[in-house]
Amino acid sequence: MTAHTGRATRPRRSVPALDGTWLRPGNPGYEQARRVWNGMHDRRPAHIVRCRSVADVRRGLRFAAEAGLPVTVRGGGHNVAGTAVADDAMLIDLSPMRGVEVDPAARIARAQGGCLLGDLDVATEPHGLVCPTGIISRTGLAGLTLGGGYGWLSRRWGLTCDHLLAAQVVLADGSVVEATERDHHELLWALRGGGGNFGIVTRFTLRLRPAVPVHRRTAVYELADAETALAHYRAFSGELSADLHVAGALKVAGQYGGHETWLPDELRGRPALYLTAVWFGAPGRAEAASEPLFAALRPAASTGGELSHRRLQSGGDHERPDGNRYFTKTRYLTDIPPQANVEMADSLAAMPSPLSSINFEYLRGAIADVPDEDSAFPNRDAPFIHTVSAQWTGPQEDAGNIAWTRRSVERLDPWSHTGGYVNYLVDEPADKVREVYGDARYRRLAAVKETYDPHNVLHHNQNIRPVTADRPAPPA
Repeated sequence: MTAHTGRATRPRRSVPALDGTWLRPGNPGYEQARRVWNGMHDRRPAHIVRCRSVADVRRGLRFAAEAGLPVTVRGGGHNVAGTAVADDAMLIDLSPMRGVEVDPAARIARAQGGCLLGDLDVATEPHGLVCPTGIISRTGLAGLTLGGGYGWLSRRWGLTCDHLLAAQVVLADGSVVEATERDHHELLWALRGGGGNFGIVTRFTLRLRPAVPVHRRTAVYELADAETALAHYRAFSGELSADLHVAGALKVAGQYGGHETWLPDELRGRPALYLTAVWFGAPGRAEAASEPLFAALRPAASTGGELSHRRLQSGGDHERPDGNRYFTKTRYLTDIPPQANVEMADSLAAMPSPLSSINFEYLRGAIADVPDEDSAFPNRDAPFIHTVSAQWTGPQEDAGNIAWTRRSVERLDPWSHTGGYVNYLVDEPADKVREVYGDARYRRLAAVKETYDPHNVLHHNQNIRPVTADRPAPPA
């Protein structure tokens, strides 16, 4: 692990010239640059290198090594655990590097490491192409891809990491490699869902898909009907075609400004169940595809229609604003039987903040079709994912919301599937990452880490430790 002897024992070093900007505490722009999406994380790096080139990344790493500083990396800064920032560290900030080049003939996009999901969608949409990503357009492409990448298109085409064809990577020693199927194959395998601490990815080469028509339909049920509606959802999910993705959320209706104008007044401010079905097949079959679910129990309100991929993939933006406080826990589930429905409904009734939600969705489809050898991403056979997302605004509310999140996810432990989703790990024990990947996959990832970052310089995230984890770092 990189030694951190403390800045007080070293002389002040002059910073190198950059294509971007070098910030220290007190500099204009420092306060804004150190902020991340989750307002719980109020950390003060010693240096922030706002990179505009690969050379800037290398300069920042070299300075950190010479100064004995730990290193963190920011792509979009949207990880709930706030891993992009650490006190007294060197922050390698890729957020100025947001360029995207699209080759429509080859159906390939090359996106820089600071890109947000929305940057990719803006670039691909004019060509009638899309890459399966997440549901919040301000999410960083890097973190999402390196940890997996669930989204609306996952059941049809797989995860974001499944579309990673190549990656330009700056290694901890400052060298630059291109990971492809031919060169540095093991590194590419690890970057496909193995987490982000093998190197700093400054460019992603992604396979694109044709942007097929999209039809979305959302139904809302009163809390009294939630258990019955969830039972219908469970029965319906096993019959889903890969062209249909259905996600659910238990939350307070109408809490996100004027975005749900279709809700009747009597539902607003009350706990409710949302079921959203998104159809990617033949447009004429959209209504028929989801009708068996919604016809089983009449919802209190519903809305639907066609929309663009770009609008679909930014549909969650208003529900997760920057600067609020967030705490998330997640489980894969083998099943959602009637008692699990009761537990989720009880958790909703006990929810301390009206901004929080309990989310779940049926997975499988193309996610489960990818062979294990093609990526490091684990647990592709998990049927369901259940995520409890607490959101609130004041630090005095931290303890209550965190306790509610933990208790809510623990309620479903009897139906827990093995593993977990690495992008949602927050405040977990040290061995949780090994549990997520399983022993065999973790050992392979650790061997990749040993090859590309043997001194564990990049460790401020859901860390894969090198095989020889405790060797001393070379002198600066």
